[in-house]
Amino acid sequence: MNKLIALAVAAAFAAPALSQDKPKPPPAWQQGKPPAMGESKLAPHAGKMTETPAGEIPVNKLKVPAGFKVELWASGLPGGRAMALSEDGKKVYVGTRIIGRVYEVSDEGSKRSVRVVVDKLTQPSGVAFNKGSLYVMAIDKVLRYDGIEKNPSVQPVDLTAKFDLPKEQHHNWKYIAFGPDGKLYVPFGGPCNICEPPTNEYAQIRRYNADGSGKEVIARGVRNSVGFDWHPKTKELWFTDHGRDWLGDNTPNDELNKISKPGKEFFGFPYCHAQGIADPDVKKAKPCDGVTKPMALMGPHAAVMGVKFYTGKMFPAEYQNTMFIARKGSWNRSKPNGFDVVNVREGEGGKVTMKPFLTGFNEDKESYKFWGRPAYVAQMPDGALLVSDEQVGAIYRISYQKPKAAAAPKK
Repeated sequence: MNKLIALAVAAAFAAPALSQDKPKPPPAWQQGKPPAMGESKLAPHAGKMTETPAGEIPVNKLKVPAGFKVELWASGLPGGRAMALSEDGKKVYVGTRIIGRVYEVSDEGSKRSVRVVVDKLTQPSGVAFNKGSLYVMAIDKVLRYDGIEKNPSVQPVDLTAKFDLPKEQHHNWKYIAFGPDGKLYVPFGGPCNICEPPTNEYAQIRRYNADGSGKEVIARGVRNSVGFDWHPKTKELWFTDHGRDWLGDNTPNDELNKISKPGKEFFGFPYCHAQGIADPDVKKAKPCDGVTKPMALMGPHAAVMGVKFYTGKMFPAEYQNTMFIARKGSWNRSKPNGFDVVNVREGEGGKVTMKPFLTGFNEDKESYKFWGRPAYVAQMPDGALLVSDEQVGAIYRISYQKPKAAAAPKK
């Protein structure tokens, strides 16, 4: 008996030792990292989760085309990402990821005030405003705040049970928006860098009725879309999608896609990337057959984010119905890529062109000396654009004033 007790005691002490010897799984962002890149020091950039004083935000370093002006519109929003405007444009609601908050920014003319609407949610980056109500979508919760513009203390209606939310967190933070059809559009990213999704709930874009009913999958094979908008004339949905990591500096590109046949298109993940790159890790026969190819390549590892079609009257006519797209900036690349807002235009024959619009967030094109990371774009009622900067928790306003004609020389 004593011998049995001794064995049991020995086993009890051995179990923790064995569990301690078992290696911990790598963090999610390292999944798919090949042995050949085992010594790579590349890693996601840590976001700044504390408030940056307005005087420390170097807006003077930002550059825009001639006639445009960029200024600091609001600050004090650590981690601020997606923006949703109230119907009169006097309030802007801002979602976050890591910090777990949703902010309300009130435009008071010469200044803006900021308050926290809700805190301690799990990555509540998704915000949308519809018919007087603010919708907030976190990974595991959907809240609706009715009449919040006039009643700041209103308690939310919990709609979570109606939206059938999958539980995995990786690439499952949201960008949400109401479409021209009145439905709420929501992406659900692949829960990995590269893998066969464990269930058919992931790597897709869905739409719902405003109350969470009527769920419909409108696109599949979408790795990680966190930005989209509808063409003002055709009403087709254009969306950005992040390419996978750990295939080298220059491949694959992030994508700009268009949904022409809702519910009938497959956009490639995890088998096929960009304009026809077969994945080396998740293989299948003829991986790119039947895949809807992107309308444009947005740069490798650029972290392409928010999309906004411009419909205002302030900017020159050439910008009408063109896209402004934020590229938050790379991490899985030895030299930085992105860190800007670009203007994207579809020309004759569907040819898409891209040119820089807002630059200056990174001071050194050869190294990662950046101070800001643009994430989303919104349009104000007067036609000015707002751009959120997740790194310093700020929002910039971009306006335009036609340059005055030079005076005719005196005779």
